[in-house]
Amino acid sequence: MKNLKTIIVLSIAHLATDINQGAIPAMLPYFKAEYNLSYTAVAAIVFATNSASAIVQPLFGIAADRFSKGWLLPVSLLMAGMGLAITGIVGNYVAVICLVILSGIGIAAFHPQTARLINFAAGSRKGTAMSLFGLSGTLGFALGPLIIAASLAMFGLAGSLFLLIPVSLMALITIFQLPGFAALEKAYIKTNGNGLKSRGTDRWGAFSLLSIIIMGRSVIFFGLLSFIPLYWIGYYNKSVTVGSFALTTLLISGVIGNFAGGWVSDKIGRKKTTMISFLILSVVLPLFVFMDNHIIGFLLLIPIGFSHSATYSPSIVMGQEYLPNYVGFSSGVTLGLAVAFGGIAAPFFGKIADINGIWYAMAAIAVFPVFNLALSVFLPSTKIQSAP
Repeated sequence: MKNLKTIIVLSIAHLATDINQGAIPAMLPYFKAEYNLSYTAVAAIVFATNSASAIVQPLFGIAADRFSKGWLLPVSLLMAGMGLAITGIVGNYVAVICLVILSGIGIAAFHPQTARLINFAAGSRKGTAMSLFGLSGTLGFALGPLIIAASLAMFGLAGSLFLLIPVSLMALITIFQLPGFAALEKAYIKTNGNGLKSRGTDRWGAFSLLSIIIMGRSVIFFGLLSFIPLYWIGYYNKSVTVGSFALTTLLISGVIGNFAGGWVSDKIGRKKTTMISFLILSVVLPLFVFMDNHIIGFLLLIPIGFSHSATYSPSIVMGQEYLPNYVGFSSGVTLGLAVAFGGIAAPFFGKIADINGIWYAMAAIAVFPVFNLALSVFLPSTKIQSAP
């Protein structure tokens, strides 16, 4: 990889940003108890942050393609962390909703520009570079529940203020890196061009199908993210701490799967990696739903997290390869609109849980891997570039 330092800095910033997304599910049981919320109302918190991100992230992607603004990186980091950090001290459910929307907008502003810079810095190792970027985000998701659970256990909901620390540090670091980011973009445009049709043919049909698949994957991810802690509490009758540990088990497995998926996709292709991963998930997720033993449930979370996250990097790079002239827009959709769809669907599963019980919500989530596997068969393959 040509610009490893840039990739590392942006990946750590991604980790800091996604700590906030990972923290939200671990905070949901506390919000539920504090405000006496239904499952539907709890899921609405996830809906709020993801719908905000879904609406504006493609717009930030278009803006990144047309007039990139480096200052958005530190500003978006602060917005992502500040919005969620303040939720613990406002004492009002409506205010919580407004603040998670602010956090969602910050997350939306961060991802397209950062993924675009990763693409520029990666050279021929785009799958591996994107897997490092995705791995850091998944690690942020995994650390979020641990950080917030420890903070809330010590200080109550006011412990959410600790979420300001990682984003503030990374915002400061990215400010000093802005000249380097600008030079990287200038060099890439000089070599590859910046006009329409300068980098290859855009395949909008393939990109649309990929976006639908990512929506299905997002439904799985945010369904599990939102309901795994609640599932351990409501179905297995375990504590909030045990539920947070279950979520962390899922996410840490995803960290490994994320890197493995990017590396493998550079070797055998994005489509093959995606199909194999969804095939595994189509087996282990339904098996998890029908297990009554929470120990076996913990063990099954490992292949679930691994196989699900193995599709992350290949799908982002495929999107960029399908739309070579709109890398920012592609990143905005694959990282934003399509991904956030899962959070938008979360209240639907919350309603199922309210009416029929949380097991039925988990069973509904388990249908989606089969749907994704069937659609991924029709994805056109993309060329694997040789490493220099």
